[in-house]
Amino acid sequence: MDRPASSLVIAKDGARGCIEANPEPTGDADTRVLIRFENGRQALLPREALRLQNDGSYVLSCALADLEQAHNRSDAPNETVLTLPVMVEELQVGKRKVETGAARVTKSIHERQEVVDEPLMQEIVAIERVPINRVLEGDPPPIRYEGDTMVIPLLEEVMVVEKRVMIKEELHISRRQSTVHKPQTVTLRSEEVDVRRVESAPQADNAGEGSRMQSPLNEG
Repeated sequence: MDRPASSLVIAKDGARGCIEANPEPTGDADTRVLIRFENGRQALLPREALRLQNDGSYVLSCALADLEQAHNRSDAPNETVLTLPVMVEELQVGKRKVETGAARVTKSIHERQEVVDEPLMQEIVAIERVPINRVLEGDPPPIRYEGDTMVIPLLEEVMVVEKRVMIKEELHISRRQSTVHKPQTVTLRSEEVDVRRVESAPQADNAGEGSRMQSPLNEG
């Protein structure tokens, strides 16, 4: 006789059974349900081991043979109730440092020649002797300027019937300015940086997947 779908349980290996108690948790009810299989064996299983189907039946996540093997390895082999332990997987997430590569920085100095041509100011003094040869009457003339030219009288005494001071000559000193170029060579330095990646040794993945991580760049 067919069982109602609401109490039908099908194990992973196709073994069929029925639920002896209501599988739905209510209040403080036990979290385990008792299932009786067609071979007469009973199993006390947690509700989490049953997965409800659309037709109202339940699918057992393990095979009946696995339950019997687990029961035979237990300390009470004569019991008719099989107990299914619930296994829970936990995820542990951690972080670790992995060297993906290294960088080598090389600094070099380059020299270049540049020509510096800046105007320089210099003064040139030109001395011109102007003969005068005129007898001086009165006091000696002072130094005077004629524009940018400085005039310095040079006096000399000469023998005459009477002694007089005569201006023998004048020194006309003038200053002239000119711009000259004197190119000079100076040395300037600049720095240049060469960055290169250094390949690191492969490291095994601690997660046990057998994958290896390698630097994508090789040292040139």
